[in-house]
Amino acid sequence: MEEVFDVIIAGAGAAGLSAGIYSSRARLSTLILNEGAVGGQMVLTNEIANYPGVETTRGYELAATMKKQARDFGCIIKSNIRITTYDLEGEIKRIVLEDGRVFRSRAVILAPGGKPRPLGIPGEDSFRGSGISYCATCDGDFFTGKRVAVVGGGNSALEEAVALTNYAEEVTIVHQFDHFQGFRHAIDEAGKNPKIRFIMESELREISGNGVVREVTVEHLPSGHRSELKVDGVFVFIGYVPNTRMLSGIVPLNEKQEIVVDESLRTSIPGVFAAGDCIPKKYRQVTTAVADGTIAALGVAEFLRS
Repeated sequence: MEEVFDVIIAGAGAAGLSAGIYSSRARLSTLILNEGAVGGQMVLTNEIANYPGVETTRGYELAATMKKQARDFGCIIKSNIRITTYDLEGEIKRIVLEDGRVFRSRAVILAPGGKPRPLGIPGEDSFRGSGISYCATCDGDFFTGKRVAVVGGGNSALEEAVALTNYAEEVTIVHQFDHFQGFRHAIDEAGKNPKIRFIMESELREISGNGVVREVTVEHLPSGHRSELKVDGVFVFIGYVPNTRMLSGIVPLNEKQEIVVDESLRTSIPGVFAAGDCIPKKYRQVTTAVADGTIAALGVAEFLRS
């Protein structure tokens, strides 16, 4: 007889892994299906210094610890797969993979996370992987002794710019506003780093080069003046787009393509919850994703009991 899990979790970022830890600890048979590497955005983060109880850790280390915890409690994790079908109506939910495998469960937690938001300017697509990056941890070493631009003004942009100074000779932060949106400590740390300079109230308009990135066109927004900045690479940190394309028409999405949930993270479909960067929220941190995963898992446990 084919196994029917108590809960299937779609996504193995901070939210999905936390949900897996809580649901498997509650003796619910739990399966996590993840389309990429386990850890989600955590593995793209160079340093996590504000996770309660942990002074400082690498993102991939925290992800590995969460993965081990989930597995130790009995959670099954299948990664590097591709989901082609979500059938979430009815008492038993079905998720179909590209290779034809079908998994069934009584409840589902959707935690697909998000992907880096692109700039959407000329040159971005053609130089992707040849100077354009969305992950300082992954690609910083390739720019040792070189000049790079960092686009963004939130915590991610500021913290990753500081991380890049371990490799790059010069880091230029280009931000569209006259102030940063990051926390004070992140702003101060970037501001006192001698390798970092700032171009404020400006946006990139084009990325150009010859096989690899050589320069970017920067527009000063108040004046409209454009100038060229010589760089060897561009790192983009301007937020994330929810990975919900496959869920359109299956669960309600808002205008930002985020999954609509109530205060208990329930969707409008009985037995289907959502957590993490795929739902509407003001703050997107590892800790908020962990909280979402906890709430969703506890909600599943209550749903199955009732």
